[in-house]
Amino acid sequence: MERLWEVDPSARFARRLGKTAAELKASRINDDCPEIWELDNGDVAVVGRDATELFRDRLPADLRVGSDERLVVIPGSMLRSAKKDITDA
Repeated sequence: MERLWEVDPSARFARRLGKTAAELKASRINDDCPEIWELDNGDVAVVGRDATELFRDRLPADLRVGSDERLVVIPGSMLRSAKKDITDA
């Protein structure tokens, strides 16, 4: 079955959304995750901790994680800091 959305491998990183993990005191160094980035095609890339197996046995009934997908967790402060950078639909 064809998916309605696929990752565009030609997309480029356009801009960081929100603050870095170091700025939010969620990292002791500048070169580790998490991160939220907007791609030049409007999609969003998220770098975080792979928590797929930690949560797999307690996912809500209507939440599916495909075999080629991962459940990624980032600090809530990181998403909240990105709010000002995310445009309305």
